[in-house]
Amino acid sequence: MAAGPDADTALRRRMEALYRRRNRRALVHPDPLEFLYRYPDVRDREVAGLVASALAYGRVRQILAAVGRVLDLLGPAPAARVSAAGPAELACLLSGFRHRFSGGGEVAALLAAAGRAIHRHGSLEACFRAGLRPGHETTAAAVEAFARELRGLAPGPVATLLPDPAKGSASKRLHLYLRWMVRRDDVDPGGWAVAPSLLLVPLDTHLHRMVRGLGFTRRPRPDLKAVLEVTAAFRRIRTDDPVRYDFALTRPGIRGGSGRPPGSCPGGDRPTR
Repeated sequence: MAAGPDADTALRRRMEALYRRRNRRALVHPDPLEFLYRYPDVRDREVAGLVASALAYGRVRQILAAVGRVLDLLGPAPAARVSAAGPAELACLLSGFRHRFSGGGEVAALLAAAGRAIHRHGSLEACFRAGLRPGHETTAAAVEAFARELRGLAPGPVATLLPDPAKGSASKRLHLYLRWMVRRDDVDPGGWAVAPSLLLVPLDTHLHRMVRGLGFTRRPRPDLKAVLEVTAAFRRIRTDDPVRYDFALTRPGIRGGSGRPPGSCPGGDRPTR
């Protein structure tokens, strides 16, 4: 695709038309994002979002069942529950749980880490924002710091749930979590005081193929370098909100349209790093 102001303007018009047509809450189901709508309190929503994004791999029906089970176990106030419960209590609560490669022990360890981060910082938002510095052009460094802190606070392994961005992976599920928590429109509920302009695209294999066709990247696979290139391309179109079109672009595949097999979720069967 030819680069330049005219090409960017034309693409923005097409993307905005797509956004108006597809970026609607009525089209969210089936998607783990829908669980966040249960929680008017952002502190509960950020815990629910962490669970939903961490388990967002595999077939969508399995994802919804797994996320629903964990959140039902945590009750109506998940932030208070993970803050009050110790690792042993959480491990007991999640005993017997399994979602593909992730067992109850891993989920309990992630929740324990979230509870410890809340005790340390006051909220998961504050934990994340501690990694942001003036002059940062993206959330890349803060995402790496956030994942590193949670992994360090976890009383057990969380490898299938929380990727290590320092290894150069796309960290799609972490960037998806940030999209949910930062952006605010009819689809993304938001709540975190972080500028949407800093967000990075949650890049999976399907979106990677799509944006390669647009000439946004030549990277052969969706890694961190591809994420940075693709985000920079979208930033030319929307400087203030480079992740604005993510839901609209990926929606047909999740709902069984073209581009991805029906009933699957971004990332395929294995966890997308």
